[in-house]
Amino acid sequence: MTVLSTPRKAAHRAAGVARRWKSGGPVHMSNSEAFVETMVSRGVTDVFGIVGSAFMDALDLFPAAGIRFIPTQHEQGSCHMADGYARASGRHGVCVGQNGPGITNFVTAMGAAYWCNSPVVAITPEAATSTKGLGGFQEVDQLPIFETVTKEQHHVVHPARMAEFTGLAFDGAMRTMGPVQLNIPRDYFYGENAVAIPKVNVPELSAGGPKSLAAAADLIRSAKNPVIIAGGGVVLSETGYEACRQLAEYLQVPVATTYLHNDAFDSRSDLWCGPLGYCGHKTAMNCVHEADLLIAVGTRLGPFGTNPQYGFNYWPENARVIQIDADPARIGRVKEVDVGIAGDAGAACAALLSMLSGGGGEAACRGNEAARLDRMREHRVTWEAELNAMAKKNEQAAEDHGRMVPRKVLRELEKAMPADAMVATDIGNSCSVSNGYLRFDRPRSYFAALTFGNCGYAFPAAIGAKVACPDRPSIAYVGEGAFGMSLNELYTCSREDIPTTVVVFNNRQWGAEKKNQVLWFGDRYVGTNLKHNDGSFADVAKAMGCDGVTVANVDEVGSALQAAVEAQKAGRTTVIEVLTSRELGDPFRRDAMKLPQRVLPKYRGLSETAESPTQQPTDL
Repeated sequence: MTVLSTPRKAAHRAAGVARRWKSGGPVHMSNSEAFVETMVSRGVTDVFGIVGSAFMDALDLFPAAGIRFIPTQHEQGSCHMADGYARASGRHGVCVGQNGPGITNFVTAMGAAYWCNSPVVAITPEAATSTKGLGGFQEVDQLPIFETVTKEQHHVVHPARMAEFTGLAFDGAMRTMGPVQLNIPRDYFYGENAVAIPKVNVPELSAGGPKSLAAAADLIRSAKNPVIIAGGGVVLSETGYEACRQLAEYLQVPVATTYLHNDAFDSRSDLWCGPLGYCGHKTAMNCVHEADLLIAVGTRLGPFGTNPQYGFNYWPENARVIQIDADPARIGRVKEVDVGIAGDAGAACAALLSMLSGGGGEAACRGNEAARLDRMREHRVTWEAELNAMAKKNEQAAEDHGRMVPRKVLRELEKAMPADAMVATDIGNSCSVSNGYLRFDRPRSYFAALTFGNCGYAFPAAIGAKVACPDRPSIAYVGEGAFGMSLNELYTCSREDIPTTVVVFNNRQWGAEKKNQVLWFGDRYVGTNLKHNDGSFADVAKAMGCDGVTVANVDEVGSALQAAVEAQKAGRTTVIEVLTSRELGDPFRRDAMKLPQRVLPKYRGLSETAESPTQQPTDL
């Protein structure tokens, strides 16, 4: 039986609509109808955006077509919502805006979607063909702007081909697992043509080449201490999560997850050893460091997830590496591999398990699993103790000022988090430290901007996820600096009845950048300290028709989250403003920073010879 990935299942279900149109031959319809009917044939039910005259002729059809248009406060938020929607559901996330300035606001969010492998379709109406090039109202050449942040770009070159290019864009997003631009001259929405809605065309992915799979199976058989690294491709694949689990359980090997893909393996499993990368788990890092074979499943092994952490260069020097990725261009691009498999994560894991269990000799690691897993458990006990100790280092400074240690807040949130919650995290220091505290027992639960690292991602992504999965709690972690870039979407939640929870870490600073000034710039804080009243973000929430609560006591953090989750059931959005100290975790870019050396006499006093001995702000 052929097993299709989640998006491919959706695509094939939608294909029935397209076939009905095709079987009857072309049908006379308006160009806007061709556009909308093609979206319907691809299963589109929700579109995020800000209303504009450029696409209003098509927008008028949305309600009758069964498509909900969700008006937002900013086009970047629209696109992040489409991203969260896609990642939570496995379906297209769709956004649309007004030509020119509305469309250019999509760019940052499309960059995030690109590195998240999110099948976002950005519909970008552009200036009319009759006036383009004359410098008219809201005119800009839109295709070059998105060239480097899309997997495909499709431009409707003739109004009679509206359905054709719309189908290409939606199928392309699913086929490439990434954002696609559909560019439409605004005058092309008008007029009539004989149209055949195209069939869905999203071929399924294979397990990979037979020679590569056989070579990988041989490496696994001979390895005495293999470790699986599960990445985002495990979640994107319909069968990836379960197939990866089955392979891990057959081999009885530790499973680490890649940077910000904590939902790629069940954290309740005895084989789970936590996330790698920035602010990840030393359990995972030690297991990887000691491995003689790494089986990287559904990951590009990006540098931000494999660089040294906590002063520990954990990537093993002599281990063999198997890398499985759907995009052959990513295999071996960052880390040298011994065997590369270009294929679907789930299908590849299933094929390897069949080969390993079907003869050819017993895998060596199946004879020493007790000793290996005991070693992993030792690492886990040591790391959890270290993680708990980190929360106590600066607790007196927090208590003296009536605030909380960020790590204690994160631990309480972890304990109170519902099992079925979806969590989106923003960029920033407190949110990044949460990587060590977020644990999931199912896929499609954890969303972040990954290595694109833009502020303002988490809250709108959580809104989109809630629209896609209304029965699951949706929670965003944001720092108060970055929240200023997305708090306007509280209006979207209250207006459109999209109940979401936002945890705002109020530490009165741009923490990630301030950490650099602590370590390398002599504690000279330029542009990083923020001044505002405690409780102000809770007050803003109330002013926008949502609920707001301010928490300064660690004992109240868990109950505040639980109450906010209950409020979602009643249709209410809540901002939980947690007042934390200015304690900071490790820096983002130790690999890129250097101590400043000044040359001109007026600046020589700003040279530095050593990192800060405290590693923490002087105004902790």
